Amino acid sequence: MNPPFEHIRPIPENEISRLSELTDFDPDYTNLKQEFEHLTALAAKIAETDISLVNLIDSFTQWSVSNYGLDIDQMPREESICQYTILEKDHFEVRDLSLDERMKDFFYVRNPLNLRYYFGIPLTTPNGHNIGALCVLDKKTKKLSPEKIELLKLIANEVVEKLINLKILHSVKSELDDYRVDHLKTAHDIRGPLSGITGIIDIIRKKVNKSNPEDVLDYIEMIDKTTKAVLSLSEEILNREKSPKEDSFDLISFKDKLEKLYLPQAKAKNIFFKVTTGNANTRVLFTKNKMLHIAGNLISNAIKFSSDYGTVTVKLELEVKEDAKTLIINVSDNGNGLSEQSVEKILSGEMGTTKGTMGERGYGLGLPMVVDNIRSLKGDIKIESQMGWGTNFEVTIPMV
Repeated sequence: MNPPFEHIRPIPENEISRLSELTDFDPDYTNLKQEFEHLTALAAKIAETDISLVNLIDSFTQWSVSNYGLDIDQMPREESICQYTILEKDHFEVRDLSLDERMKDFFYVRNPLNLRYYFGIPLTTPNGHNIGALCVLDKKTKKLSPEKIELLKLIANEVVEKLINLKILHSVKSELDDYRVDHLKTAHDIRGPLSGITGIIDIIRKKVNKSNPEDVLDYIEMIDKTTKAVLSLSEEILNREKSPKEDSFDLISFKDKLEKLYLPQAKAKNIFFKVTTGNANTRVLFTKNKMLHIAGNLISNAIKFSSDYGTVTVKLELEVKEDAKTLIINVSDNGNGLSEQSVEKILSGEMGTTKGTMGERGYGLGLPMVVDNIRSLKGDIKIESQMGWGTNFEVTIPMV
């Protein structure tokens, strides 16, 4: 059961910059659990509650990147309580969820969970953006003491610090990857002239008469050995550079990740969801920088605007020509479709709000931000749509 349509869900005043900073963290929502599991368990212990969650909230979805006491990975943003917490500077508390008109019909307030108590603290970055919330929930109504609230705030701050450190680590790894590229070029520069030297040495050796002084041959042998040693070193560098980078995808792993993240959303609306890959280059590596954000927002949008038993398909391809690689992401749905005016607004970066096919509150920010991210990566997006027949998004991004 979805929330009543008349309930207008809240949007922070700084929503555009808030989402932008969340995107800068480039989180992989399925790989963060182990980073926060101890903090999540500690929060429940301090609050003496059955459940605690670390939630990040994007345009469409609340992602529970760590959970304790409730096995949940995601839910629609409009069905979350933390959407209210991210509006606050300090905390948000509901003593009895069943008495609150905004939340009494949420699935976890009704049978079989029957949750009653909620306390949430916004995850606030140093830039002042609430990118999510640390929350605790319980089946019994209660009130937390000021001491416990302060301890929960410390945990929330630690979550943000950990996210920042992960972002810094990611940035350092990227810089190291750039260094490795320079290293690779250097190895190639070394290898070329040295290969030429060994060729000259071979010619000299063949033309030297037996009457030539033996020490000349000795010198040549020494040069040959030294050159081969340097060549061997450069070869080792080249082989080491061929090892996969940690911040990389291939089409198969990208496909698997998208299915894991967005198949639950499709199943919730009885939508047929399929991700396919082109036959060629499925194992060629490419950077995953912002790829999950770009593809994920397109997929979430397609699911949102598809009716029950609709279809959302994703096709991933990687074109490889000489040293150039181009990632192509194609997302199609048979939903409501977009007017020409709406397409122009998306491509121009204009914001708005809409409702999905089941009355979900639309935030109207995901797609323009996707366009902005695509262009920041020197990519392009094409939108083909017909009202009442669906929409097709085609994204092309050069992989440097």
